[in-house]
Amino acid sequence: MSPRRSYDQYCSAARALDVVGDRWTLLIVRELLAGPRRYTDLHADLPGVSTDVLASRLKDMERDGLTTRRRLPPPGAAYVYDLTPRGRELLPVLQALGAWGQPELGERRPTDAVRAHWFALPLLRALEGQGLVEVRLEEGEFHLHVGAEGGPVYGDGPAPAEPDARLVLDTATCTAVARGEVRVPDAVREGRIEVTGEGALAKALREA
Repeated sequence: MSPRRSYDQYCSAARALDVVGDRWTLLIVRELLAGPRRYTDLHADLPGVSTDVLASRLKDMERDGLTTRRRLPPPGAAYVYDLTPRGRELLPVLQALGAWGQPELGERRPTDAVRAHWFALPLLRALEGQGLVEVRLEEGEFHLHVGAEGGPVYGDGPAPAEPDARLVLDTATCTAVARGEVRVPDAVREGRIEVTGEGALAKALREA
C-alpha cells in the first residue's frame, strides 16, 4: 500500500484531494455507487486503468475509509468491494463535478469508451421525485433509484422489481440530457423519450 501523499495545506479542499485526488479514485466511486462490485467487474468497466493501479487505488480507498472488501458467501465465494457511508457521501460531489463538466463532453471521440450505465448519474440529476426507473438504451439497460437515501443509486440491467417508470430513448437523446442540452420533460413531450409505467414518477413525466 502506497503511503498517502499530501498537499500539506490546512484547507478542507486540500485535505479532500489528499484522499480522492488521485487519478481513477472518483471513477471507482462512480462504479461502486451501483453497489458491491468484483475486482474483475471494476476492471472491465474502467477501460484504460492498469491492474496494478486499480489494485493500488482500491487498497488506498479501503485504508482511507471509503470502501470495504468482503467475501461473498457460497456459491459466490468471490471478494467484492463496496462503498462505506463515507464513500457514498461522494455522490453529490460527483454530481456537481458531472454538471460542471457538461460543456466538456462535446462530440464523442473515436477513442472514447462508453458504457450504458455511465448515463445513470446524468439522468439522476435530471429526474425529480422518488422511485425505481428502468432505462433502455441501444447500448444496454440499467436502472435508477431516484431519490434513494442509502444503498445503490443505480445498477446494470433491468430493474430488480416492477419499476415506477420505464424510459426508452436513443443514445443521442441521452447524450443531449448528459450535456444539459435538453430537459427530460421536454424530451418526453417531443417524443424523444418513451415513458411507460403507472408509478407517480411516470405520471409526473407524462404530465410535465
